[in-house]
Amino acid sequence: MADRTAVKLNSSQPHFLQFNDLACEAVGGKVVFATDEWFAPAENLLKRGPPEFLASAFTEFGKWMDGWETRRKRIPGHDWCIVQLGVPGVIHGFDVDTSYFTGNYPPSISVQAACLDELSLPSLFLEGDRTGMAASESQFEAVSQLHSENWGELISVTELKPGYADSSHNYFSVTFPHRVTHIRLNMYPDGGIARLRVYGVGQRDWSTASSQEEMDLVAMVNGGVCVGYSDAHFGHPRNMIGLGRADNMADGWETARRLDRPKVLKVDEKGILQVPGFEWAVFRLGHLGVISSVEIDTNHFKGNFPDSCKIEASCLTSEEEKTFISCKWNNSKGPRWRNLLPPQKLKPHYRHFYSSDSVLQCGPVTHVRLLIAPDGGVSRLRLWGHPVVNNSANLG
Repeated sequence: MADRTAVKLNSSQPHFLQFNDLACEAVGGKVVFATDEWFAPAENLLKRGPPEFLASAFTEFGKWMDGWETRRKRIPGHDWCIVQLGVPGVIHGFDVDTSYFTGNYPPSISVQAACLDELSLPSLFLEGDRTGMAASESQFEAVSQLHSENWGELISVTELKPGYADSSHNYFSVTFPHRVTHIRLNMYPDGGIARLRVYGVGQRDWSTASSQEEMDLVAMVNGGVCVGYSDAHFGHPRNMIGLGRADNMADGWETARRLDRPKVLKVDEKGILQVPGFEWAVFRLGHLGVISSVEIDTNHFKGNFPDSCKIEASCLTSEEEKTFISCKWNNSKGPRWRNLLPPQKLKPHYRHFYSSDSVLQCGPVTHVRLLIAPDGGVSRLRLWGHPVVNNSANLG
């Protein structure tokens, strides 16, 4: 079967966009404090979908905006908010999206971060529609216990670009090799931001995990991450390792239709289409482990599910992974893959479960490659198994 080389990110898009959005509302991210939310509430920052603009939409407080927008400040200070990550982890980059905020975006921002003990946190929560509101004195007193002004700095004070189509994505690559649970977004002095994307890799405490405990080794909450793919025309592969079942097709991985499909399709004796090409996505597991069962969920993909799939596995060091990423996981220069799940015929809108009668024993592995033929969409990938402790190949 013909492999397709990895797609190339737009030259203006950094590599960290392949990672998971640790702050998205879909994975449990939430705003726990905001100084001001007069025109639009801070919770909008974490919406999964792209920002919208409705020219004729107004509220009693002013123009409706799909983002966080504060009033024009007429008192000392600047506006800021605290975001609790849905999945704590190591942050690799940010997208501060100012879409549609063209005459009302903040001139500059900074970002700070901390890893907090949940049991020692003060009571912080925002409920209901916060439009037209500002933080109360009691909320300021509670948040002051976090001493967030002293948190580590991930982005120093930096100017933003306006929310026009060609300038709205303000990308920031960061080097902060520490686990983060909360971030503080500072606006100087006020204004509006449409979305805040916090790209990184989840990090759990594996010291408490038993080698006898079965868990989803590729789940984003356990540190799984996509490190390469061939095509993501309609949906990114990272969606497959998200929480729960998919909300819709946009919450899964979907490729474009391959143009090398035969003009007349044929199947083999197992009913699997005979096609020359396939699409693929590579994932690093959250921890070195032995995989014993697999779930492939095509939920919502009814007329665009893949005909078949298979899964391969490998055990790589960090340096080997870097080398294979640099060569785009090219087959001739890539790792030695071992069969984990032989080719399987798939059904539309269906949860497929495979256990010991189908899943082959590969031993401890760090990476997997899901291949679908010829193309289509998969909503969730679950790889159930047992973590293996104390091995130099572990990348978790």
